[in-house]
Amino acid sequence: MMIKGDNMFCEFCDGKTINKKVTKEHWLDGKLYVVENVEAEVCLECDERYFHAKTLDSIEKLLNAEHEVKENINVEVVSL
Repeated sequence: MMIKGDNMFCEFCDGKTINKKVTKEHWLDGKLYVVENVEAEVCLECDERYFHAKTLDSIEKLLNAEHEVKENINVEVVSL
């Protein structure tokens, strides 16, 4: 992500980004988590997502502590 003045731009397509809440897949200790309502900068052109280091730290702290589980889902793993 590039910063020009007060605006942030995508490093892939130069599109402008906006702050938005997204769902993020996060691996920790070999386990996959789906975390909802995560703040990210999202490109308006290509949908690339950028997460601030503080946000990623907050996710890891949440997952390493005792936390509420909203639901469990099955995930298929396939190979090409």
